[in-house]
Amino acid sequence: MRYDIAIIGGGPAGYTAAERAAAGGLQTVLFEKKAIGGVCLNEGCIPAKTLLYSAKLWDNLKTASKYGISVPDAAAFDMEKIIGRKNKIVKKLTGGVKMTVSSYGAAIVEQEALIVGEENGLFRISAGGEMYEATYLLVCTGSDTVIPPIPGLAEVDYWTSREALESTVLPRSLAIIGGGVIGMEFASFFNSMGVRVSVVEMMPEILGAMDKETAGLLRTEYRKRGIDFYLDTKVTAVGKEGVTIGKDGKTSLVEADKVLVSVGRKASLGRVGLDKLNIELLRNGVKVDEHLQTSHPRVYACGDITGRSMLAHTAIRESEVAVNHILGVEDLMDYDCIPGVVYTNPEVAGVGKTEEELKAAGTGYHVQKLPMVYSGRFVAENEGVNGLCKLIMDDDDRIVGCHILGNPASEIIVIAGIAIQRGYTVEEFQKSVFPHPTAGEIFHEALFS
Repeated sequence: MRYDIAIIGGGPAGYTAAERAAAGGLQTVLFEKKAIGGVCLNEGCIPAKTLLYSAKLWDNLKTASKYGISVPDAAAFDMEKIIGRKNKIVKKLTGGVKMTVSSYGAAIVEQEALIVGEENGLFRISAGGEMYEATYLLVCTGSDTVIPPIPGLAEVDYWTSREALESTVLPRSLAIIGGGVIGMEFASFFNSMGVRVSVVEMMPEILGAMDKETAGLLRTEYRKRGIDFYLDTKVTAVGKEGVTIGKDGKTSLVEADKVLVSVGRKASLGRVGLDKLNIELLRNGVKVDEHLQTSHPRVYACGDITGRSMLAHTAIRESEVAVNHILGVEDLMDYDCIPGVVYTNPEVAGVGKTEEELKAAGTGYHVQKLPMVYSGRFVAENEGVNGLCKLIMDDDDRIVGCHILGNPASEIIVIAGIAIQRGYTVEEFQKSVFPHPTAGEIFHEALFS
């Protein structure tokens, strides 16, 4: 069984590459050992956002009186139905992706693939007892959850995101180890559903490398809602009573019925056989160039395995660039304007540079920002809630960063991303016409502030 290109991994990078490659006339085979869609569709992005939308509806019910809506005291949620709906959506979408890939003519092999080696200019891949050959190889094996070596963790029934997305029973209290994007999204969900949540983060602020101002505002909002935050704090042990934390030489116990580990993900490098091809690694992933080409000229790597930007939309774009390069279409990967979103309630989104990055690099910049209440649509739909839109410009007045707190940040951040990608100056961006009333008008207001 010989193909032009073999793709290992059926997540966003893999299934997008299979569609693009087959559409471009390449004989394509896609290997996926679990389920098409990868972590994102099966146990990450989509199921998490499905649960978060249920939580958002529940939040809306709790605050409905502010909008003149009376909700009966008997209003309640059903966790089994919430999880059941999530499972239904995942099944529907995985089936849809599989059908789409097949419709382009790509073959799908639902078996674990192992690179055996290279002979006569062809890569040999073993899967399900069969041998496959291909001229090009695209590796998209994704990432795995990092489990830190915390004393006592292995002795308790802790959660990772996988278990947290499956549980139909809510704990009374939850300690989340890690205040990054995934940790904060779970904090948002469980807080909305009435669980007492504590977040322990080793860094001085939540949300990792995202803009510190909007991150701090989100933390303040969730502190008001009852979440306890322990920043600059290390978990030193885990036990049945909860987590032991240490800060400034002092230790204390954060009591919790359940512990959720959310300290990040690492590239899946060990099980696919990359060592057979002597592929060069860089830091925590596969080294690639601007075409997603590895140290082997006919091997490409996309998605989390590169360790560069572990986001589904990054993986999709990377796979497009890789396939274009194989097809001889000029295309380059640009990481400067990839949006990052936190699907809490309210949402946080950012694209481009942060103030912290520019300060560290000694680069000149200035900021124009406004509260989200300068958007009439935002005020109409967010009673008693504020937010922030921050635009960052370089010394030539070009837009280089944007950071937003407030709904629907996830939907409007792409507008700023396009402005950054196109190199818009403030004057050029000001000429864009926004429909009225929309939340996106906040950019126009901020540009004239």
